[in-house]
Amino acid sequence: MRFRLECAYRGTFFRGWAKQPGLRTVQGTLEEALALVLREPVELTVAGRTDAGVHASAQTAHFDVCADRLMQVTKQAEVVHACEALTRRLNRLIRRADSNASGLPDVVVYSIEPVADVFDARFAALRRHYVYRVADVAGRNPLYAESVWWVEEPLQIHLMREAARALVGEHDFLSFCKPREGASTIRTLEAVDLVETDTGLEVRLSADAFCHSMVRSIVGALVEVGRGRKPVTWIADLVAFPSREQAAPLAPPHGLTLRAVDYPPAEQWAAQQQKTRRLRSVADFSEGGLVDLAADSGCCGE
Repeated sequence: MRFRLECAYRGTFFRGWAKQPGLRTVQGTLEEALALVLREPVELTVAGRTDAGVHASAQTAHFDVCADRLMQVTKQAEVVHACEALTRRLNRLIRRADSNASGLPDVVVYSIEPVADVFDARFAALRRHYVYRVADVAGRNPLYAESVWWVEEPLQIHLMREAARALVGEHDFLSFCKPREGASTIRTLEAVDLVETDTGLEVRLSADAFCHSMVRSIVGALVEVGRGRKPVTWIADLVAFPSREQAAPLAPPHGLTLRAVDYPPAEQWAAQQQKTRRLRSVADFSEGGLVDLAADSGCCGE
């Protein structure tokens, strides 16, 4: 039976989401706790793999396990109550065994619920929402130092907003991505909003999927414009002429947070999976076509 898991984590003390031998990761922490409770190996599939130092306030994953086993180990007669018991036990285990130096847990499981087998945390997602927090010298608050990038120069936010307009839409984001072999760098960026808050500036981005390091590169480029180091037209040029030779600078990871993942209604999960698994190639992009390639949703925004 398939189960959907919702969680949040502070990425400061993790080496990213994906499990790596000998390193503390979010996936490794959760899978170890699940295996202890369920008494069998469990593998998580996640909506968006985040890099070392990147946070998530709303991450989604799924895993498969026999419902009878779940009810047996949690001593519950109904799957729904077993999910609630499993959530409590996971959080207790993580709090005891995998806390950081302060003794506080860095990952919390919000909920676990049964879903249809056609649900896929990665491929059924409609879009991902990230927020990157940055503050200049006027907006520094030490309470948020682990999740806000502090820059030295004052930021001209009106110029950053003007430059950001060129990013919205379907483009080849090669200038803003670390390309992976066999994966497309074409994405549809639905929104880039720059919102001033009490803790500085929030750059909020939404897209069907993100390439590796895409959000951090976009923010790095916007900050260059805000600092006055690059003209407003520079970002439009990076979009119009995609190239790694003139790649945008990379913002540090700790300012980035995955804040939401959107899914369609349950009856559309299967169709959304099929749509997502169709990769867009650079060659077909110019003609507006799509081709079927080896599936890679490119869902990483870090």
